[in-house]
Amino acid sequence: MTYRNPPTTPRKSATFDDYTLSEIRRAAATGIYDIRGAGAKRKLPHFDDLLFLGASISRYPLEGYRERCDTSVVLGSRYAKKPIELKIPITIAGMSFGSLSGPAKEALGRGATLSGTSTTTGDGGMTEEERGHSKTLVYQYLPSRYGMNPRDLRRADAIEVVVGQGAKPGGGGMLLGQKISDRVAEMRTLPKGIDQRSASRHPDWTGPDDLEIKILELREITDWEKPIYVKVGGARPYYDTALAVKAGADVVVVDGMQGGTAATQEVFIENVGQPTLACIRPAVQALQDLGMHRKVQLIVSGGIRNGADVAKALALGVDAVSIGTAALVALGDNDPRWEAEYNELGTTAGAYDDWHEGRDPAGITTQDPELMKRVDPIAAGRRLANYLKVMTLEAQTIARACGKNSLHNLEPEDLVALTIEAAAMAGVPLAGTNWIPGKNRF
Repeated sequence: MTYRNPPTTPRKSATFDDYTLSEIRRAAATGIYDIRGAGAKRKLPHFDDLLFLGASISRYPLEGYRERCDTSVVLGSRYAKKPIELKIPITIAGMSFGSLSGPAKEALGRGATLSGTSTTTGDGGMTEEERGHSKTLVYQYLPSRYGMNPRDLRRADAIEVVVGQGAKPGGGGMLLGQKISDRVAEMRTLPKGIDQRSASRHPDWTGPDDLEIKILELREITDWEKPIYVKVGGARPYYDTALAVKAGADVVVVDGMQGGTAATQEVFIENVGQPTLACIRPAVQALQDLGMHRKVQLIVSGGIRNGADVAKALALGVDAVSIGTAALVALGDNDPRWEAEYNELGTTAGAYDDWHEGRDPAGITTQDPELMKRVDPIAAGRRLANYLKVMTLEAQTIARACGKNSLHNLEPEDLVALTIEAAAMAGVPLAGTNWIPGKNRF
């Protein structure tokens, strides 16, 4: 009689999971790196790892239907003659025409205007639809200078000097040839159908002293009226924030690695930068150390999804947040109604990220005339406004529960963390203790 050991249940490697194996096979077959849009998909410490301490006996809550909770914010009050006044502390991040379709850009402007907030141009210049339907429009000044001209700088309500982006700090942008239509090519003064890559740094300055000169130049062009933002990717938020302030920024924008992009290398998105949660406290600390907290406003972006995220970011010391991916979802991006067409592209609703290919069934990240018709900018703008309204109401609900009559009165003392990592990053106690990792003991 032959004795046989019982079979062992097959076990897959946590290191070499199914996705990793498929990526090795793809790389071996093609010899090129993978390009995609959106932001980091790996699990990272995030706002879900924080909880609010609502009022009970030791704190006095506000009545939701009778007591006011202010949501307004002023951006650019340091030097600008005409700072921006917004009704809500949620803005729309820069996403380019070229990456997005014209109707999608118009819808972002309409939704932001209905909500009393701002939207942002992105790489590639300012479209007439976007300017015409945006009460408050921030003009991005990027290394590529695509579409940049002094006239549009003056037509904007603020200027955002983009130094870096959360999905790819230290990297330039991509817009592949299949999305370079006649109009996109004309606006960017580049050939139709040819891949366009933005430089990873500005061509006319190399450091904070040069940035100061550039900011002064932009102020002169706009008669010192427009607030000047400086946007950095979340890599070294303390030093980058401090240097932006030194250079004369009115507003600093810090974008964490959950922030999206139109297209870049997958290896870049998943392995460069820091989580948004890890970027906030160092940036706030830099402002506090310089005596500029609340004098220079701080905007944080990258993975903001709901009113709780907004409230938590504000409690950690920011003045406003910015949304990109969530805004596209509100417009109709990755909608299950197009599931059959997503399947034909080899993906599924909720996972589609090949925005660079220009075949988006939702008509949002494409320049295909037929697909673009699927976006009704009026209806999509209303959906975005509804979403922003809900986010604001959710944030107000939390603030009132914490006894605050303004979203900007939320503070770190209102928060605890569920994990050691989140406690250390946010600088708040681990739940059930008074321990902030790296700062004190149990």
